[in-house]
Amino acid sequence: MKRRLIRITGTLVVTGLCAAYIVWKIDLRKTLHVLVHANFAYFAASVAILIVCVWPMAWRWQRLLAAKGIHERVAWLVRAYFVAYTGGQILPTALGGDAVRIYETSRRHPGNGGNVAASVLLERALGGAATLALAAVGFALAIGHYDVGAYLWLEGAFVGATLVLAVLLFSQGLRPLLARTVPLLRFLRVDRPIRAVYEGIHAYRGNARLLLSVFALTLAVQAVRVLSIWLAGKAVGVDLSPRPYYVMGPLLFLLLLVPFTVNGLAVRETFFVSFLGNLGVSANEAFATGFVFFFVTIALAMPGLGILLWESIHGVPRAPLEQPDG
Repeated sequence: MKRRLIRITGTLVVTGLCAAYIVWKIDLRKTLHVLVHANFAYFAASVAILIVCVWPMAWRWQRLLAAKGIHERVAWLVRAYFVAYTGGQILPTALGGDAVRIYETSRRHPGNGGNVAASVLLERALGGAATLALAAVGFALAIGHYDVGAYLWLEGAFVGATLVLAVLLFSQGLRPLLARTVPLLRFLRVDRPIRAVYEGIHAYRGNARLLLSVFALTLAVQAVRVLSIWLAGKAVGVDLSPRPYYVMGPLLFLLLLVPFTVNGLAVRETFFVSFLGNLGVSANEAFATGFVFFFVTIALAMPGLGILLWESIHGVPRAPLEQPDG
């Protein structure tokens, strides 16, 4: 109860501070004018990119499940992704959507809950690694071209931390060293979930080819997804090339994983105002970009909402088919 109160209080404080920063920076009347005159074609293109990217992401997940002996159709995994996006609108960050995927897929494949969770967690870890690899590219592109100061070094720190984490997760020789942290984790009452995450991911270390192919696909998908942020900016008249968004995008994706607020409310818009403001974009247009991108994520959740409504009326089969499709 005490932890929940602390979490709720922290969420309210963060949301309040971000909202205060936004109100201080923007002119509400001018911002509304920008939003009212947003270009719908750019908005629709932004949504379309994220929707299309669901299919390669589902195929990626299918490969990770198959490595654990769990065979599932791509079509159902696409459905699970869309439902997870819907759940992510009311649960804390994208990780809440991951919990939805784990729950539903585990029900569909009884007795495989641990392997399902491992596949989703590894998928998320590889997604984070690919995002940071993209951040490294953005870091190189931005040096000497954009005055985004601390953001560049923050991105560099994330890249370095990811390399260290990769060694910790997959190195066989470091297992005895990591075992020394068990008493502390047990004291903090997080030893079981952390051990489950570690063992589930570590078990994939023998399948290097699968990991490399999934990583390469994820890197390509993330590179395309960044363009959806650029199109959200174009929708409200932000005249920047895609290049700075390859600095901004990876940081935004990582930021939205941290449960500061539900669905990143206010934190996302504050990030847009701060980052784009350093590139000469007015606070009104920068906030409008963040707000439009918020509606892009809402639009992405609509197919999942439709699926849930349809299934609530017609029912949904829980048993998987014997053979997956391609």
